[in-house]
Amino acid sequence: MAAENQQDSPATGAIALADGTVFLGTGSGAPGIAVGELCFNTSITGYQEILTDPSYAGQVVLFTFPHVGNVGANPEDHEESSAPAARAATGAVFREPITPPSNWRAQDHFDAWLVKKNITAVSGVDTRALTRIIREKGMPKCAVAHSPEGRIDIEALIEAARAWEGLEQADLALDVVGDAAYENAERLWDVTAGFTDNDQTPFHVVVLDFGVKKNILRNLANVGARATIVRGDTPFEEIMKLNPDGVVLSNGPGDPAATIKRCGDTIRKLIDSGKPLLGICLGHQLLALALGAKTMKMPQGHHGANHPVKDFETGKVEIVSMNHGFTVDTETLPEGVEESHRSLFDGTNSGLRVKDRPIISVQHHPEASPGPQDSFYLFERFARFMKDQQS
Repeated sequence: MAAENQQDSPATGAIALADGTVFLGTGSGAPGIAVGELCFNTSITGYQEILTDPSYAGQVVLFTFPHVGNVGANPEDHEESSAPAARAATGAVFREPITPPSNWRAQDHFDAWLVKKNITAVSGVDTRALTRIIREKGMPKCAVAHSPEGRIDIEALIEAARAWEGLEQADLALDVVGDAAYENAERLWDVTAGFTDNDQTPFHVVVLDFGVKKNILRNLANVGARATIVRGDTPFEEIMKLNPDGVVLSNGPGDPAATIKRCGDTIRKLIDSGKPLLGICLGHQLLALALGAKTMKMPQGHHGANHPVKDFETGKVEIVSMNHGFTVDTETLPEGVEESHRSLFDGTNSGLRVKDRPIISVQHHPEASPGPQDSFYLFERFARFMKDQQS
């Protein structure tokens, strides 16, 4: 229930929106205050992967599924970020108290995991009401507080939400990547063997890192690609020295119109080079901008693991995982660039291809962690481009 402004409260947690709306609840995770853009996620599992996805940097995730925590936490699922100190979600909001773990893979309580990850959360609030606010008014600036002593300064919390700078024109990809290049040949998780390295790697891929998720790298390994991961603003000449068979533009957070300012020259040269290119999420938006299209902020964004998308090449509808607050404006696509995928929820763009060039990109997350595996074929399509170039 929304609360009146007050300095002290029996509640140990709260979320305040920039318009002054306040919900009191029970604090979870790391004590303190977290500020960001409030978005809702419709997934019913995968909370570890969601909260460590670098694409959520600068955001507070509201889970629409009421019961969170029942599978606990474990070290194999808990890191989607590849950079050790990368920022991901700053906060989380739950309807019910965090559920005790009840899963054979659980090694930690989810609340204890939140503390370790320095994520501030609140439970016991009306997430349906908050979701409705987002649907009707867009994603608001917010502040989440956890005070174990129950001392919450409501006025200060509202002011913290109002003072936050927001995501537009924010190049948050700078905060979620490391400086040193590294390699990956680790394959997707197997129930009997866990994570194993692929010793058969006929392709070498350079990944421009804007906040790459580990499962993207694992999917590349599964189609035979050894990946070298470099910063997204690495100069074109340095990338070519690595002699890649293809280049991937990774996912990441923030406003693509801000990030393109420091990597646009590299991406345009990659387009002209003839190398196979695969863009994912932010990488898809950056590719579109480099090709001459425009992007725009979405009111609610897409966040969840049950989004229907149509692939125009095959005519199939796939169920995908999405996490983005910006979209490519299809009205601005230049000649020679075609829409390849489209969201069936709202008709927004979900993929591009370039005529007569081995270039594809998707807005959704084909690595599916968490989520369905309908889009794994995109990595195989990218591998076919690289194989054709080797022939």
